[in-house]
Amino acid sequence: MIQEILITTVNTSGTAHIAPMGIHVSSRPEAGRPADEVIILPFRPSTTLDNLLSSRTAVINYCDDVRIFAGCLTGRRDWPLKPAEKINGQVLAAALAHAEVELVRVEEDPVRPKLFCKVIHSVNHAPFQGFNRAQFSVLEAAILISRLHRLPLEKIESEIDYLRIGLEKTAGDRELEAWGWLMAVIDAHKKEMNA
Repeated sequence: MIQEILITTVNTSGTAHIAPMGIHVSSRPEAGRPADEVIILPFRPSTTLDNLLSSRTAVINYCDDVRIFAGCLTGRRDWPLKPAEKINGQVLAAALAHAEVELVRVEEDPVRPKLFCKVIHSVNHAPFQGFNRAQFSVLEAAILISRLHRLPLEKIESEIDYLRIGLEKTAGDRELEAWGWLMAVIDAHKKEMNA
């Protein structure tokens, strides 16, 4: 199973980096994978990859504020953090829950290495009250933006048109703000292509 989360890592000088990412978790531990194992697959080059290989730790943040997902992809990375409890790391203040992980092993790959991590500590901070369709729309749009240079623009625009339906029906102020940031990136990309 893949979960869309925000991962925080720190570099050798202690500076935190926040990145949205899909991680693989074991939905069936009896199938041979430990229940406390997560697999992180950052593309190269990646600050998350560099930091995780260096520190061998990370924090997985479970968050429903989609502005942070959209913000990280549009240059807005200054979100409040607090110290992790069991590792040298940082937790998003907006996280509903977080898991602190240690790197156990790496399967090398020239494009996207697999980082196998073990959860050593997890905390629930606030109840999850569910996603609305606008939050889903923003998350999916953020994933499309992260692949702007890999996917045809026509496909992205088609997907965005569909996602806009759910956004317009259920969005609050946070979702509208995040959506606006993402659409500005698409507009800038189109201008760049037409220049």
